[in-house]
Amino acid sequence: MSFLLRCPHCGDRSVYEFRFGGEVKPRPAPGASEEEWVNYAYNRTNSAGVQTEWCYHRSGCRQWIKAVRNTRTNEVLETFYPEENAR
Repeated sequence: MSFLLRCPHCGDRSVYEFRFGGEVKPRPAPGASEEEWVNYAYNRTNSAGVQTEWCYHRSGCRQWIKAVRNTRTNEVLETFYPEENAR
């Protein structure tokens, strides 16, 4: 059994076509402190359960997408373009 991600543009593809971009979290506001930017860039919650993550389709359409994935089971529940909202 292979691990597939559904690209909204290309359809089901092997996870090896994608680059993991980390969990989705809000960017610091303009004028944020250096500490806030360091926290944003380097710290992760690494929570067990469902989280939204960035994925880059490097071997396909070269688009960034978001994937809602259960980190306990590795099940991908949904994928969508960044400008769309999760259902």
